[in-house]
Amino acid sequence: MDRSLSSRRGPVSVLSCFPPPVGRDVAIAVLKPLRAAVGNPNRHSLLHTDRQVRWTMEVLCYGLTLPLEGNTVRLCVDVYTDWLTALVSPRDSIPPPISREPNLYVQKILQHLYSLFLPRSDQVSPVYLYLYQQVLCAVRSMARESSMMSRDTWESLLLFLLRINHAMLAPPTAAGKILSMEVLLEVWLLSCARCFPSRCLWQTCGQALSGWRHQPVVVEQWSRVVAALTSRLLLLSFGPSFPRLKVPDVDAALIPADLDDGWVPETWFRILHMFSNPVDLTRPSQEELLSRRDGRLPNMFFRAMREVSTLVDAFLGISRPRSGSAPPTPVNILSMPSAPPYITSPPLHKRQLKPTDVSKTTIKPPMMTLHHHWKSSSHPATHTPPLSTCSRPSPSPLRCNVDSLLHLFGSWLFDAALINRDSGKPGKLYSSESDVPVISERWASGQAEACGTLCRIFSCKKTSEDVLPVYLSRFYQALLQGLQVWEGACLPVLASILLNSTCLFCCDLTGINLLLPSFVSALEIVLLDSRELLRFKGFVSLVDLRRASIQVMLSLLPLPLQFGSIRLEVLPDSRFSGDNVTAGSFLGLKPRLLSVLIGALQTETDASNTQVILAAMLNLVLDSAVVQASGQASGQLGESSLSKWTSGTSTSRRTTGTTVQSNEAGVLWVQVVRLLTQRLTAHWKNEAAVCLSALEVLGGLAKVEVRVEEAERRRAISSVCSYIVFQCSRPPPLHSRDLHSIIVTAFYCLNVWLTQHPAVLNHQDCLLEVLEIVELGLSGSKSRQEQEVRCKEEKDLTPVSLRVKEAAEVTLSCVMQVSGIFRFDEGSLNEDALIGLSGLDYSSLKKFRYFVVDSSVILGILEQPPGPENAWCPSLTVLIRGPSGCRTWTLQLHLQPREDRRHTQEDYGIQCGSKYQLFPESINRVPLVKADLSIPPLNKAVSEELEHLRTVLKKQRQFETQPHVSSCPVFTTTHRPPPPVSNCQTARLFLSHLGLLTPETLKDPGTSGVPAQLVALDLSLPGFSEDLRHLDQLSSRTCDSAFVLYMRAGQRTSAEILRNVESSCSVPSHFLDFLSSLGQPVEASHHQGRGISSSRPGELMDCSDLYLSVFNGEKFVLKFTDVLTEITFIVPSSSSSSSSSSSAPHNFFPLSDLLSDMTTQTPTRNLSSSSSNILLIFIHPLKTGLYRICCRRKTTSKFSIIVPLVSGSVVSKRCLGFLVRETVINCCHRRWLESDSAPPPHIRRKHMISDMILRYCSRRSEPAFYSSLFHMMKSIN
Repeated sequence: MDRSLSSRRGPVSVLSCFPPPVGRDVAIAVLKPLRAAVGNPNRHSLLHTDRQVRWTMEVLCYGLTLPLEGNTVRLCVDVYTDWLTALVSPRDSIPPPISREPNLYVQKILQHLYSLFLPRSDQVSPVYLYLYQQVLCAVRSMARESSMMSRDTWESLLLFLLRINHAMLAPPTAAGKILSMEVLLEVWLLSCARCFPSRCLWQTCGQALSGWRHQPVVVEQWSRVVAALTSRLLLLSFGPSFPRLKVPDVDAALIPADLDDGWVPETWFRILHMFSNPVDLTRPSQEELLSRRDGRLPNMFFRAMREVSTLVDAFLGISRPRSGSAPPTPVNILSMPSAPPYITSPPLHKRQLKPTDVSKTTIKPPMMTLHHHWKSSSHPATHTPPLSTCSRPSPSPLRCNVDSLLHLFGSWLFDAALINRDSGKPGKLYSSESDVPVISERWASGQAEACGTLCRIFSCKKTSEDVLPVYLSRFYQALLQGLQVWEGACLPVLASILLNSTCLFCCDLTGINLLLPSFVSALEIVLLDSRELLRFKGFVSLVDLRRASIQVMLSLLPLPLQFGSIRLEVLPDSRFSGDNVTAGSFLGLKPRLLSVLIGALQTETDASNTQVILAAMLNLVLDSAVVQASGQASGQLGESSLSKWTSGTSTSRRTTGTTVQSNEAGVLWVQVVRLLTQRLTAHWKNEAAVCLSALEVLGGLAKVEVRVEEAERRRAISSVCSYIVFQCSRPPPLHSRDLHSIIVTAFYCLNVWLTQHPAVLNHQDCLLEVLEIVELGLSGSKSRQEQEVRCKEEKDLTPVSLRVKEAAEVTLSCVMQVSGIFRFDEGSLNEDALIGLSGLDYSSLKKFRYFVVDSSVILGILEQPPGPENAWCPSLTVLIRGPSGCRTWTLQLHLQPREDRRHTQEDYGIQCGSKYQLFPESINRVPLVKADLSIPPLNKAVSEELEHLRTVLKKQRQFETQPHVSSCPVFTTTHRPPPPVSNCQTARLFLSHLGLLTPETLKDPGTSGVPAQLVALDLSLPGFSEDLRHLDQLSSRTCDSAFVLYMRAGQRTSAEILRNVESSCSVPSHFLDFLSSLGQPVEASHHQGRGISSSRPGELMDCSDLYLSVFNGEKFVLKFTDVLTEITFIVPSSSSSSSSSSSAPHNFFPLSDLLSDMTTQTPTRNLSSSSSNILLIFIHPLKTGLYRICCRRKTTSKFSIIVPLVSGSVVSKRCLGFLVRETVINCCHRRWLESDSAPPPHIRRKHMISDMILRYCSRRSEPAFYSSLFHMMKSIN
């Protein structure tokens, strides 16, 4: 350092040679006339020659050293600050020699003014503070406004400011004045713009700051300037499309407007390194050792590392507002405990982790935030500053490479991340007493900030980017040290690593799996042990910490099944990971990950975190089932260990069992379903969002093919039914739209289970329970619960809500479809198709007759007259169109048994000796009951008529006994059966057998707008065929559309994205496999409202020979259907594009430009130009064969998390298609729930049928109806 800075002596005046009273009197006498000319432009200076000015300046130099009691010092400051304006605007009051050579005299004035800042006894007086500010303001004004300053003057000014700052900030107990440091940096920036400082000055400034770093003002002012310069540098380096670093306007004004763009990078780099390595604060000098008494060094270290973290975020495009500007979300600051909370805690490796209920503790979830940085406490402390969190956007795609950032900040960050407690030096991992690395609580906050920043840097690695091995090795070394989980672990560092490593395993980092055991151990601490979790409470939001840990767990779950028995390399000892295992396979970690997953669900109290865990459960169960079905090796997981997860007993961290279960997926499926249903009915009843996600996951589990007992499926259905009963029985004040949405979702979940497993309805108790739930939804009560049992047709229909009633109707329809018959899959049959399949003439179309039953079902009846081949079997074909879809029934009237046994001529007339009697002989031995007397004897009911009948019978017998009396001969003939009729009225018999041809069913009830139970439709009216075709196009399933796009790296316009699918050769093979797993190709002109054979999950079609543009919705689409849903996948292409290819540089994904190309070929379902309610699912392939998921949706709904795919998920190729379909189904179902203008499919069909009844109802009386019925029969025959 320059000796002039460390010197405590100022310039010496000639008056110092005289006694003090003499010098003081001379100074007072000289200053009085000079003061009169200060600030008065009309007065001329009394000094005219250089000799006079130099003599006067000697007097003023001495006057600045006098005490502050009088006005002498103040007058000296007034004169000198007035003369400094000679470089700005010379005046007559300024001596002419100074006006002629202002630079020379200003340099001398600055040397004299330094005497004011030398240590003195009255330095804290208000007068001194006033003079101190006056000098600094005058100097700053001169630097801002002067255009005549020479290089020597600039260097003198900078050296003057360095000296006064050193005099005021170097002492351990400085007064904490801010203005001197602020003026120094502002003037320094002005010098960079007008006269760039010499290298010597930069070195002197850097050496000076190394002695001031213990002062908070130094770190604060340096941070302000560096942030403002960084904001300017980013704009020059990356352009306006790069996210700007938001700084307060006051800080932005520190950067001179005339600073040339070419000098900005060098100025930024030099000022950044002016502070030198912040880790040097952990190696304090003697002065800094004195300042340790108030605990400021650890706080300064933390604040410096926080500023470095802010700069790193700025280069990554993660714009975080600096202190002083309004944060985007509230910042949570937690108080620290008075002492470390884990001093008396036993070592972690000596305790068993068990999933304890966190809700029993006193945890109070703080504000939910996401960005993870440490915020210092206002109290002087030796404790760790608390963690503050704020919303963090995604990194910019224009961000710089990882190596570039580490070249700039790597040495500081790695040194800070590897601080040792005992030596206080970076790079030394182990202390002299032990081989275990230990961290000091004093420096934990800064170290945690450094580790978190490193995690964010490596998590932002681009796909095609390579990182230097030396950086990877140091990074892994820092994380292995920070992820310690035993007694000497540093909890702030551990928490910071977890908070900022949510996507670390999704970046294809070389060798990242080395950290897998350490991360699993850390997850066990946070997610399983509530007592250990409480140790983090003083400095981090527990909700955010668990959320980040869950996100890390999502990226780890598929690894064991993906890599199987591949050897997992770990450290040669347990100093870092805390485990005794030195090597093993990935499958060895599967039991621990499953234990963490199950335990996290049992101990989680936050709704959002719970939903993410539920999504992970479905992903894991599905992956295990697919792997087991494909015959691949599964993990070492036993039924006994699975039962321990759900029973809450403690589980060991290490699993030593080696028995491979043959049905591991089935065991896991059973345990997960039991756990979900148990918590759904016991713990989550009042959590609407969690219940919604849990029911969706249960529906997804119903579609997973595993080998389990049928009783397990019935138990799951019974649990869903019990949940519906509980929600419907809530008091009326608690009923809301959200509650009814949950009940509707529960009915939908029940429908999925019934359609996926129809065999459960063969069990009488299960069928009865389901029908009771349907009755509850339709009427609002169950008959078996009432004191007086009433028939269902006599009950008052008071459902919980109309939406619940409609959901119950769908469930009843599902029961009727799958109960006791073959599984129904809606086909594309209508009148035209039916005629074609039957081989009839197309003239038969006109012979269809249409009736409406109960104002909800349209019967299309076609009678087929018997021909030569079916003379004995007249047939009837019925098309039944109802709210639940269209069905086809074919009936045949058999006049003889199906064995086709016919009587021969010889059989006629054979007499049998059998004795005929009306009742069996034993009837007389049966005792009579009261019911036998309900019908009175015939002689009591009709006495006269009976007597008359006896008389007639008696005469007839007499006549028959005397046949010869009659004049007409009597011929005895053999009785033969009549010949079969050739004109059977099959339709009339069908309607009659259904009880629809009675006077009651044909009579108008007299209620306005309510037709009779059976109504005929007049098909001769215009528009009937078109409306019938329109009704057939209304599917009974929930129909939705999804669009699939392929986007290459660096693409920014919609035209570039749409051109990717013009050929299958332009996309990778895994994209073709993904499309194949979504559905089957269908012609676009026939897919609306039609049935299609659905592809099973895992069945792939070969798209290698197809142009993907054919699936753009014009010719073909990809379609997936089941009993309840129908999804159309469209691949938009440039051939059908009508949108412009305008660039969208401000967006990561040009959604607004692509929306115009995303149409469903149905005008009423086209997407709007707004992207407010559109779910975007980004699927990114990893080098490991897995896929990283990122979901984006702009919505204000409280049900914003849609399962099973959530942001941060990592899934395998085996499950990708299934999970995407489930996510699309759940997203569309939620949109149906939230919409008031989109009724369910069966309600739309019901409304359409009602409209057709009103429009085409045949207005006939009862006699006319019967007449037309027989007349039409005769005309057909």
